[in-house]
Amino acid sequence: ELTLVRPFLEGGNIYPADSPEIFKYPVAYLSEPGYWSTNDAEVTNLRYYLLKGGFLIVDDFEGAHWFNFEEKMRQVLPGAQFVRLDTSYPVFHSFFDIESLDHLTWGNYRSEREPAIYYGVFEDNDPQKRLMVIVNYNNDIGDYWEWSDQGFFPIELSNEAYKLGINYIVYAMTH
Repeated sequence: ELTLVRPFLEGGNIYPADSPEIFKYPVAYLSEPGYWSTNDAEVTNLRYYLLKGGFLIVDDFEGAHWFNFEEKMRQVLPGAQFVRLDTSYPVFHSFFDIESLDHLTWGNYRSEREPAIYYGVFEDNDPQKRLMVIVNYNNDIGDYWEWSDQGFFPIELSNEAYKLGINYIVYAMTH
């Protein structure tokens, strides 16, 4: 309602990474990449998707799950560098001005209390170029969206997660 973007609300689309259907969508969402497995066709298709302008949001993983994610992502984008992001990056100002990334941490409802860390993978590994992948590590902003009407989390945290998601989508559609 705030962005005037009219998303499809009659269901969802879940495609394997090797599906040509992903090219119809500017944004893809990968959840729980600690358990991600790939084959050659998926690796190649996802690489082309990203290089042709696709944007990937990676969410819902923590701790040692990083190692599997990193291995698979480097198959997709050999030589990919993961740049730790702070609020100076344009993705955090594409619609809402996000001044802090400290309030959304998976530890808000889990015992580990590890801080959320945001990483980016950029075109040609150049942070001055297009952000292709945003990584929400030690976090699950999707849970804040999914359960926002259930009272599991303070409304303020769900609101911050929505701001991140809106920024990600607006950034992806304008870059």
